[in-house]
This record gives sequence, structure tokens and C-alpha cells, in this order.
Amino acid sequence: MVHLTTDLIAKSKNNFKKKRGLSLQEYLKTLTHLHLSGHNIEYIGDLSVCRNLSVLYLYNNRITRIQNLDYACNLTHLYLQNNNITRIDNLANLHNLSKLYLGGNSISLVEGLECLDKLEELHVESQRLPPGEKLLFDPRTLSSLAESLFVFNISNNNIDEIHDLAVLKEIKHFSAIDNKLHNVEELEDVLGSWPWLFQMDLRGNPACKTSKYRDRMIMACKKLKVLDGRDIQEVTRQFLVNWKASKLAKKKKETAALNSPPLMNNVGTGQGPRLARVCCHIHAQGWKPQQQPPRVQQLKSSQYRQLNHLAVGRT
Repeated sequence: MVHLTTDLIAKSKNNFKKKRGLSLQEYLKTLTHLHLSGHNIEYIGDLSVCRNLSVLYLYNNRITRIQNLDYACNLTHLYLQNNNITRIDNLANLHNLSKLYLGGNSISLVEGLECLDKLEELHVESQRLPPGEKLLFDPRTLSSLAESLFVFNISNNNIDEIHDLAVLKEIKHFSAIDNKLHNVEELEDVLGSWPWLFQMDLRGNPACKTSKYRDRMIMACKKLKVLDGRDIQEVTRQFLVNWKASKLAKKKKETAALNSPPLMNNVGTGQGPRLARVCCHIHAQGWKPQQQPPRVQQLKSSQYRQLNHLAVGRT
């Protein structure tokens, strides 16, 4: 079993270049970058003397657990991709960590990052998961990264939904290639809540094959400039904006027409709105009912007086 220790560093020509009059211990105190990728390392030993370490390259090894890094409070970049790590832990003291690479491991849950409030990049692509399982996310970790995380790579992890990621409001670069995302409406909701999203790659997901996928993503993400490896031209975005505005205006007009008050309608006589228009036209012309001849009016008045006299006599 190969252990990462100061002795291993001393034996590595790429790391230890002894200066005249400088001991190994003194040199390790000044060390800022440590390159130990591809050394079959399985265990991270005591490196507490390397207190100024800022970049640690440990990719392409056989490491099974993240440990013994509490001393590295100045560490900003940690490369652990392509190892045998199953859990993210023991990183709480790395308060200055800004980039964490964990792709190609066997991690099933993104967790243990609650104390890393300066983490800007997180790469957890291509985890070696059991058949049928997908990469999951601890809500506490996502909430803690909401204001710091700019780059997030979750490609090739059997992921079929991302609604939990909506809290990551500062995301600028997002990669979820070769997953199982299929719900375009969910993508619109989540990605539309990321106001700074600049570059995104969703190639290899079922959603990419749906109708108007690219147009819908462009409309949902207001500042997106690169989608699935292709630049978004401003003229394309403006065309879609104008088309949507025109469509909404047309729909609003149709709705207003349906909700307008109906014209007068005489249902009893079977006459439609035409009757109301005719009546309005007649009154507009100043039409008045035709008066009867004076002789007819006098005769009716005389008959009325006689009837009224008889009615009074009977009483």
C-alpha cells in the first residue's frame, strides 16, 4: 500500500528540488504546489508540515478516503478525480478551497461541503455508481453553496431531475451531459432561476430531442451565451423575444374579444343582433311613431267617456 507521506515527497523529483543549505523540513514548509498524480497512492498520510500548500494534485491514484487534510487551511485547489473515493468528508477545515475535482470516483451523495463558503467550482462527473442508482444531493450542502458556486459539473450520473439545484443562484457554467433529464418544463423553471448562467451543456439528455428545446432554453436563460457547445447569436435571441411578444399580444386580443359584452339579441322572436342594429339606426334617423288622424282620435275619446260614464253608473 502506497502512503502519501513526506518521504514520498522527498523521493519525487518533480516535487523536491533541494536548495543549497535548505533541509527537507524547511523546504516542505515553503511548498505551495504538490504534484503526486498517478503514483498508486491509496492512503493520505500526515502532511501537516506542508502548511503553505495551496494546490494538491492527487488524481489518477487509488485513494479510498479523503483524510489528514485538516492542516491545509491555505489549500485552494484539490484534484482527486479518478480515485476510489466513496464519500465526501473531512473537508471542513479547508475554508479557502475554491476548486474541488471529484469526478470518476464512486460517490453517490454530494455532501459534507457545508463549511466551504468559498467553493466556486465543483466537479463530480462520471461517478461509478451501481446499476439503477443516480447521484443525489444533500439539501444542506446545496444551500451552503448557493452564494459561492459558479461552476457545477454533474455529467454522466444517471440524473433525471434537477429541481433541488434551483437554490444555486450564482451558477455561471453548468454541465449535465449524458444524464436522463427529460422534463423541459422543469429545466425552464430551474435554469430560469439562475440569472447569471452563461454557458450550459445538456447534450445526451432526452430533453434535447423535444420540440423547440433550444428555443425554450434560450428564452428561459436570459444571459446564456453558449448552449450545448454552440454560440447563441443575439439576433436569434431577439427574434425569439419578438415572436413571443407577438404571440402573447395575439392571445390577449383573442381573449379580449371573447370577453367583450354581447350585442342585443331578441331570442324570443328569433331575431339576432340585426334587430338591435336596425333599432339603433331608426332612432338615429329621428324616427317617431306615426300619429293617428284627428277624427279617429276624437272618436276614441268619445267612446272612452261613454264607457267611463256607464262604469260610474253601475257603481
